[in-house]
Amino acid sequence: QVESLYPRPGWVELDPEVLWSQFIAVIKEAVQAAGLHMRQIACLGISTQRGTFITWHKRTGKPFHNFISWQDLRSAELVNSWNRSLLLKVIHVIFTVLHFLTGNDRYLAPSFLTFSTQQTSMKLSWVFKNIPEADEAAKKNNCCFGTVDTWLLYRLTKGSVYATDYSNASSTGVFEPYTKCWNPTLCYLLSIPVSIYPPVKDTSFHFGSSDSEIFGVPIPITALVADQQSAMFGECCFHPGDVKLTMGTGGFWNVNTGGHLFASHRCLYPLIGWKIGEEVVYLTEGCMSDIGTTIKWAQDINLFTNVDETAKMARSIVDSQGVCFVPGFQVSANDPYLCAAFMGLKPTTTRNHLVRAILESVAFRNKQLYDTIVKKVRIPLQTVRADGGVSNNSFVMQMTSDLINKKIEKPSNTDMSSLGAAFLAGLASGLWTDKEQLKKLRQIEVVFEPQKDMEEYKPAMDTWMQAAKRSLHW
Repeated sequence: QVESLYPRPGWVELDPEVLWSQFIAVIKEAVQAAGLHMRQIACLGISTQRGTFITWHKRTGKPFHNFISWQDLRSAELVNSWNRSLLLKVIHVIFTVLHFLTGNDRYLAPSFLTFSTQQTSMKLSWVFKNIPEADEAAKKNNCCFGTVDTWLLYRLTKGSVYATDYSNASSTGVFEPYTKCWNPTLCYLLSIPVSIYPPVKDTSFHFGSSDSEIFGVPIPITALVADQQSAMFGECCFHPGDVKLTMGTGGFWNVNTGGHLFASHRCLYPLIGWKIGEEVVYLTEGCMSDIGTTIKWAQDINLFTNVDETAKMARSIVDSQGVCFVPGFQVSANDPYLCAAFMGLKPTTTRNHLVRAILESVAFRNKQLYDTIVKKVRIPLQTVRADGGVSNNSFVMQMTSDLINKKIEKPSNTDMSSLGAAFLAGLASGLWTDKEQLKKLRQIEVVFEPQKDMEEYKPAMDTWMQAAKRSLHW
């Protein structure tokens, strides 16, 4: 885990050199712990955090700035300016008319396009407005852009390979999933040079080999994949209607929509899950911020000592006594000024009430996103498969199962992003021949089944939704 840097309020960065050194160290430690030698490693797959990016000089390889995290809020003013602009309203009207006349879903997303601080596009626009060296290099075609996967690939190959894959590209918000290319219109509107983007390759693909000086031997790099898509693949969600719920730093609901690309809706957006040869699998995703970050914060201020205690603390009381927690420490896709808050505190409020309120907020937001998915995605949904560190919390899992009235499977290993990258790399290298072999490797630890009627939670959820409304536009 690379330590985040906070150079200014709202700014969240990662040091590229620290990230690189820790990446190499983790690989070496893992190989050593497995009792293997680097010569025995058949291939390497890389799964990375999405939306976090860097730009660097093409000739020298020197970064123009630190990695700017997906949680970073520096583009908040730019986001608000664009979302209030007359130009965006005109764009809405034009594409609404185009969608009405053609019925083509490609025009639906721009008809209600709004920008958010989570999107790479707005932060990248900020870079070229505020970092003259990057802007000057781009004008001379000497600026490279990369999400974490691209940077690591570039470093592993000593600058000889510059590329990304479809899953990472589609997660930037600058890549058009319908045409499968970088969006020149959006780049023009935001004054982002199109020349900065890397070529886009298949997700399971031979990208090249690491330079032999790094590990002592060259190792083929056969997969690049964004973390949520990788977790989806690791959970073996290969069929339309398969659902994956990741609860880590943030929360992500993903639905496999097969070869059909669903148009964007508010709160939901389409992504390319993976591309393997001729197969392109699309996903619909809804996300929520601040799940793992909230729980870590609660631990840091000594609400509890060990994360494993929280489920027991929440169950030790019958309810939160009207206490509500609204997350919003880092970023909200819909409101960059949402404030994190506890509401309904009383003289009788204890740590247990505060902890239960935090855990309930995760389950309530799960319910909100699930209902949106059911309403908008016209595909019968299968069993939900959960992963991520927070999926180890039995209180959150059981309450979510009750609220959505659906079974939730939790695997033995909740780090599905790593497993997905391994699966994709192994397919490209011939370790496995097809996805049917991967399904046999799935190990389910526990299945949560609905035990309470959703109506029992309705008063508490209604109160929580009122609290959430009071926290907007802070």
